[in-house]
Amino acid sequence: MNWKEFLADELEYTYAVSDSLIDKVEEKDLSWKPATGSNWMTTAQLLQHMTSACGACFKGFVTGDWGMPEGMDASDMSAEDMLPKAETMPAASSVAEAKKLLAEDKQVAFAMLEQVTEEDLENKPAPAPWDPSETKLGPRLNGMIGHLAAHKGQLFYYLKLQGKPVDTHTLWGA
Repeated sequence: MNWKEFLADELEYTYAVSDSLIDKVEEKDLSWKPATGSNWMTTAQLLQHMTSACGACFKGFVTGDWGMPEGMDASDMSAEDMLPKAETMPAASSVAEAKKLLAEDKQVAFAMLEQVTEEDLENKPAPAPWDPSETKLGPRLNGMIGHLAAHKGQLFYYLKLQGKPVDTHTLWGA
């Protein structure tokens, strides 16, 4: 398997469809969230989360830099810190900001992919702050693409619930 080619193709596709979905968000709907249930992010929080759902995690796995304050590591974090309640999550201030940050995250993901070898992707253990198992780097990075893809799907349903004209083609970028 050629991990780098596979991951690059998945990155390109997932970021492109995510960006296209963000284009459908209207500024007036940034504070929207589902009316039933609990612990939902607002649309602005979801957009902000999408902008660090993949590339920032690639950086953590490839370099060990998870963006923690100096002197702190994942073992210092509580479960609440790793999976905060929606109400405490940061929010994008605008659609334009979210698009800019998503593009920057994509650049980080591709830069990190350039730094690793096929050997690293196939064999290097890549424990995560939230999962210390020794999953290999290639599958771990693919999981981070899946993380962005899951939130892409969440944004699709937010748009659908807001009455926006989205359909299966929109979700899959067809």
